[in-house]
Amino acid sequence: MRDAHSDAAARRPRPEADMSEWLSFHRANARMYREVSEVDRWHHHELKYWAGFEERKVEELAARIGTAGTSS
Repeated sequence: MRDAHSDAAARRPRPEADMSEWLSFHRANARMYREVSEVDRWHHHELKYWAGFEERKVEELAARIGTAGTSS
């Protein structure tokens, strides 16, 4: 699990990055945490939490991007 968190931190976009870059980041994190949860059974439930957290971020950003695209 520590390696998964380190990987996510290393790939984290700049704070001023476009929302689409953040969306890709959170999608990749959700996928990574789901995959690691199947291998790291000791931290399975905590990793499932992080996968869900990242999926919620994806939903929030996708909604914001959709709203931004329709407000013009």
